Amino acid sequence: MKKRNRNYSTSFKQKALELSYARGHVKQVCEELDIPYSLLHRWRRESQDYGKNSFPVRGVPKLTDEQKEIALLKKQLKDISEEHEILKKGVSIFSKSDRKNLGS
Repeated sequence: MKKRNRNYSTSFKQKALELSYARGHVKQVCEELDIPYSLLHRWRRESQDYGKNSFPVRGVPKLTDEQKEIALLKKQLKDISEEHEILKKGVSIFSKSDRKNLGS
C-alpha cells in the first residue's frame, strides 16, 4: 500500500526541529510525530544551510540573505539600465527635432 504525501506547515517543521534539537534524539522525535527520519534530517540540513529562509512557500526558491540581496541589486541594476536607455532615446529624439528647427 502506497503512503500518501503529506504536506507539513512551516510552523510544524519549526516545532519538529526545535524538539529534535532539544531532545537530541532524532529517531525518537520522528516516531512520536509520525514523520520519516529522512524528512526530519533534511529539514535540519535546510535549517542549517538557509536559516530563517528555510521552508519557503511553494514555488519560491530558498535563498540565503546574501543571495536575496544580490537578486535585489540585480533587479535594481536592470531597472536603472532600462531607464538609462529610455533617456538616451529621448535625448536623441529631441536633439533631432532641434536640428530640424535650426535648419529652417
